[in-house]
Amino acid sequence: MIDVFQTLTPPIQALLATLFTWGVTALGAASVFLTQQFSRRMLDAMLGFAGGVMIAASFWSLLAPAIEMGEGGLLPAWFPAVVGFLLGGIFLRAVDFVLPHQHPDLDQPEGVHTEWKKSLLLVMAITLHNIPEGLAVGVAFGAVAHGLSSTTLAGALALAVGIGLQNFPEGIAVAVPLRRTGMSRLKSFWYGQLSAVVEPIAGIIGAAAVLVARPILPYALAFAAGAMIFVVVEEVIPESQGHGNTDTATLGAMLGFAVMMFLDVALG
Repeated sequence: MIDVFQTLTPPIQALLATLFTWGVTALGAASVFLTQQFSRRMLDAMLGFAGGVMIAASFWSLLAPAIEMGEGGLLPAWFPAVVGFLLGGIFLRAVDFVLPHQHPDLDQPEGVHTEWKKSLLLVMAITLHNIPEGLAVGVAFGAVAHGLSSTTLAGALALAVGIGLQNFPEGIAVAVPLRRTGMSRLKSFWYGQLSAVVEPIAGIIGAAAVLVARPILPYALAFAAGAMIFVVVEEVIPESQGHGNTDTATLGAMLGFAVMMFLDVALG
């Protein structure tokens, strides 16, 4: 698999990898064809797992390489990582503030006022949070093209696998609530998988950006990490902890962190 990927350009690599992560989201959304109900405890464990994967990926795949790339420059090694990390969170907050959306467990929509239906607002919430995931994969593949010791193709692939694993519960988290509102199985699946369509777009943009502008690479890696941590703290962890399954969700997060750490360190 790695040999095949080596013959492709980074944007194409990022496209294929994010099509995979999109596909796993669709697989999770397809659960509505099997059941209208889904164990809340199981979903909380899976959301905790997703949060653990994203936290581990933010450090091992993004922040650590960003810090290493900052060494030996005119600025302190920590500067690009800190600045990029904070900008990633600020960017997500700005988009969160403007884009109309509604989280599954909240009654009131966020962002600018709109007359959109609740179903569309639910999809927009998950779509918004899929942007940093696609961006992270794209930036990782773009970084490999520069031949830096801190980035490898295997590591970028490991990141894509980790993001794909945590996308499964996200597909469920969109499709199942829509099905419970009375929406047809097909429509629930369609909107569930549609929430991840932004990942290939963000992936291509991320890969192309760091190819064109090498100096922004450590900032871009840290930016993606900051955006992902914002999503974890604002959405994933609170949602997994809000239904009385605290210990289960926490153990899921520990497992997700361990799995992503294994993928990145052992395979990357």
